[in-house]
Amino acid sequence: MKRGETSLLPLEDAREAALFFVVGALCFLAALAALTAKSTYGAAQAWTAEVEGEYTVSLIDADAAAAEAATRLVREIAGVSGARLLSDAEISLLLEPTFGSRGLPADLPVPRLIAVTADPEAGDISRVLVSALETAGHPAAVDSHAAWAGEVRRMLGTARLIALVIVALLAASAIAVVAFATHAALLARRDIVDVLHIAGARDRFIARLFQRRFWLLGLRAGTVGALVALAGIALLIALARSAPGHGGLLPELSLGLGDLTILIATPIIAGLAARLAAGLTVMRALRSVM
Repeated sequence: MKRGETSLLPLEDAREAALFFVVGALCFLAALAALTAKSTYGAAQAWTAEVEGEYTVSLIDADAAAAEAATRLVREIAGVSGARLLSDAEISLLLEPTFGSRGLPADLPVPRLIAVTADPEAGDISRVLVSALETAGHPAAVDSHAAWAGEVRRMLGTARLIALVIVALLAASAIAVVAFATHAALLARRDIVDVLHIAGARDRFIARLFQRRFWLLGLRAGTVGALVALAGIALLIALARSAPGHGGLLPELSLGLGDLTILIATPIIAGLAARLAAGLTVMRALRSVM
């Protein structure tokens, strides 16, 4: 666009300050939703990948010797890459969230536990473990961690879909707001538009004036929204890492190349959406009065 074209519209408009705030806030919410969905989903995917092929064998009414024999038997089963008998201290630590740090009641029957690691390509070997142990005289129950991982993946898949719907709704809201503001700006500058028409200016020329104005507004507002979203995510990660026990069950969040791509794309998408909305709104309004 030529430099002289921008002088046909006022350089500043106080009414556009509110539009700048609204678009910036919508971009912030959209970027925050996209970053949260991507970071959480990626971290949880890594966590679920770690528990694939993990099993916990609970031995019923087994003493120490029987538990050791059952552990050796499990190690010999095809597809098992490792098996380890958990100590009483480890079992107490696992049950600490339920019974507290004072330890387990003395009269509480606690089964012996075997942590089993299997090759994920071997599939679910829960039945194989139960059958082999019961055949050898070791009644047992097997819990596959993959079942928990599957539930987590389904839940996160639903959460990601909801986040994408939220992003789409926020983008549609931003486009609607820009379209409304463009129509209001066109009506406020109707005298300029009439003069341009008398001078022989085409509708596309007039539309480009508004397109440039709202492209720059969307670009600036999107940049501010993306930077605020980056600050919010960075603060969230810092708080999560500083919290005690952050490396336990919950996955660790981080900012990667994909997150930076989302932040860089946010102002560009906002500017393009504002430009498109402004151009279509002006062209439709000018054609309706012809």
